[in-house]
Amino acid sequence: MNLEKRQTRVGNYELGRTLGEGTFAKVKYARNTKTGQSVAIKVLDKEQVIMHKMAEQIKREISIMKLVKHPNIIQICEVMGSKKKIYIVLELVTGGELFDKIATQGRLKEEEARKYFQQLINGVDFCHSRGVYHRDLKPENLLLDANGILKISDFGMSALSQQLKADGLLHTTCGTPNYVAPEVLNNKGYDGATADTWSCGVILFVLMAGYLPFDDPNLMTLYKKILQADFTFPPWFSSGAKKLIKRMLDPNPKSKGYTPAEFVEDEIIDLDDIDAVFKEEHLVKEERETKPAAMNAFDLISLSKGLNLSGLFDKQQDLVKRETRFTSMHPPKEIVSSIEAAARPLGFDVEKRDFKMKLQGANRGRKGNLSVATQVSEVAPSLFMVEMRKAGGDTLEFHKFFKNISHGLKDIIWKEEQADTTEITKVSK
Repeated sequence: MNLEKRQTRVGNYELGRTLGEGTFAKVKYARNTKTGQSVAIKVLDKEQVIMHKMAEQIKREISIMKLVKHPNIIQICEVMGSKKKIYIVLELVTGGELFDKIATQGRLKEEEARKYFQQLINGVDFCHSRGVYHRDLKPENLLLDANGILKISDFGMSALSQQLKADGLLHTTCGTPNYVAPEVLNNKGYDGATADTWSCGVILFVLMAGYLPFDDPNLMTLYKKILQADFTFPPWFSSGAKKLIKRMLDPNPKSKGYTPAEFVEDEIIDLDDIDAVFKEEHLVKEERETKPAAMNAFDLISLSKGLNLSGLFDKQQDLVKRETRFTSMHPPKEIVSSIEAAARPLGFDVEKRDFKMKLQGANRGRKGNLSVATQVSEVAPSLFMVEMRKAGGDTLEFHKFFKNISHGLKDIIWKEEQADTTEITKVSK
């Protein structure tokens, strides 16, 4: 069967598969056709950005990323704009999220947790020295490169020191509930640096425990636990780790006499390219050409960690993270029909377009309705790859969804991989 897709070129970049998806943006794998460099490109719909009055937020996010150039922070390469899209070209980080590591193997040994924690603190301290406060630190926003080096990402909720009010504090309540500091919840103003420090303390606890220190399905009960710093250590925590985490998860951080880091206020950042993406001049062209959707080396590399393809279809690759994949020797139309038949009894509405599907959960979960993007691609004659990617909702709920739907797909999964692809790794409780 001849499946087709449309290949998009933007400026010097050839866009590949989607790596991630949010409410207003997609992150795509891309390759610079002149240098051969692989990058990640965050693609935003300009009309949606303007409609939701997010232009200033996007400009601030780009400005912040230009300001914080550090080995433990994901780097921005350039910014481009077309008539309809904004393209933010970023360093490609191929090792996945730190969240994935916890989800697949559970808690980390103290030595390994210490390594990641030290890199996290190095990056966060550098941000604070430049007057930047992240405000949404969590394992999902901590990426690992091919060498296991931690990279802080997603500065969409970040604030600059220039945003401090007359009282010297920030006042916007934001962040992910389980990781947010109590002073942020009090709605009386907070220090961005100490709020980030609290989040780092929660992250260290999660790395070593494999579960959250503060967790409850009822949001008000969760907030009460956070405000009171109501948590207990598991028995395997060392005394040193307990002491450090207890100091970081202090609901009254002012008692420690914190001294803010010094930062360079007059550092000059070139913002011309940021303003240009919202104007009708200096726009890049979007060029599309039709190609068979058979997966080529370019696509395979984007699926692998680094350039090592040996684990592309092995057991470890099938462990469910924010996305998972399996192969099938059944015809694509039969694969699509089987997924639809398995998803509907689980309470999912199905939208189909060629060999792409969107599965939308009817029930609201912890982070809204679960949404799963699915695509069938040809790997070789009579061999097809099925990718399922969380497009919205909670990652752990996506884990549960895949475990349930895999039972209904057992007849189409390539038999040699069937035992592996239906496994699910649980987060330690």
